[in-house]
Amino acid sequence: MDLDRAAAAVAELLDAFGVQADDHTRDTPGRVARAWAERLSGYGEDPARHLATTFTGPPSGDLVVVSGIRVTTTCAHHLLPITGTATVAYRPGEQGRLVGLSKLARVVEDSARRLQVQETLTYQVAAAVSGALDPVGAGCVITAHHGCMAVRGIRQPAALTMTASWQGRWTPQSTDARTVLDEHRASARAGGLIGGGG
Repeated sequence: MDLDRAAAAVAELLDAFGVQADDHTRDTPGRVARAWAERLSGYGEDPARHLATTFTGPPSGDLVVVSGIRVTTTCAHHLLPITGTATVAYRPGEQGRLVGLSKLARVVEDSARRLQVQETLTYQVAAAVSGALDPVGAGCVITAHHGCMAVRGIRQPAALTMTASWQGRWTPQSTDARTVLDEHRASARAGGLIGGGG
């Protein structure tokens, strides 16, 4: 990353919109460059690396669901924030591969630290889990607010977008997929992201 070049570009952007430098904005270009370096740090990472270390679980092959994973990413279309919550789940396959629960959250985090479209982010997380663990099925569900809908255009700050991606033998009609969706909705409701009727 070229932080100096990025800061110069931010300064040029502010100048193009007639923003005059003052005590509050004089150091803004550098601050913005550093903030974007953090927001886009996922481009230098392979999210699947968090799934490289596995261990063998019990033969029952019980469903694994981690919900309430906070999501913060950046809309690829408008460079505005997307914030919400994710649920990641899988059912171990014949080899019984499991990963530490925090690793699923790290996959979401690394995948989100780049310019994203919510549908793509959801797919990438589910595909990473499926590819690394060879499960019976895997899935990711994300519910999020989009800054591009909240502060421009249609201006609907309460609007929510939910996306789901299923891998392996899971389909939207699968019992496991329905269980994951129910857990995701309950978690989002408990976290205040959706209302009691959502």
